Amino acid sequence: MSQALYQEDPGQKPMSARVIARTLRTFAREPVRGLAVVCAAKMGREVVAAGAGEALVGYALLCSFWSNELHGEVCTIDELYVVAAQRNRGLGSMLVQGLARGTLPFCRRAVAFELEVSPRNLRARALYERLGFVSRKNATLRLLR
Repeated sequence: MSQALYQEDPGQKPMSARVIARTLRTFAREPVRGLAVVCAAKMGREVVAAGAGEALVGYALLCSFWSNELHGEVCTIDELYVVAAQRNRGLGSMLVQGLARGTLPFCRRAVAFELEVSPRNLRARALYERLGFVSRKNATLRLLR
């Protein structure tokens, strides 16, 4: 699914299965760095975890950092993706709302959630705004090494 996300919305660097596997290994080895969350569907109901007989239909990659400005932990939704055939069913909303409710220990201490959205992805932006996300006054700048 991560490769599908980058096919739809290419990033600054090429994505490969090797890079994705490295990210997941790093999260498993060093849980403080991040968490991968999956969304599965079973008989018409969605669950934020996958078990036997359930189809994976979406995922999110989460990272966190401390913000002095916000007086606490900020959870960054680094990637959020729902497979095309499952979109417009509320799965993205369910994932984000579950995270914001503190369903996962990784997110419980978060004082804020943030994410980036491509300017051309108007549907995703509308979803995030409906969920309460607002644009920041400062622009994000990045220096790649």
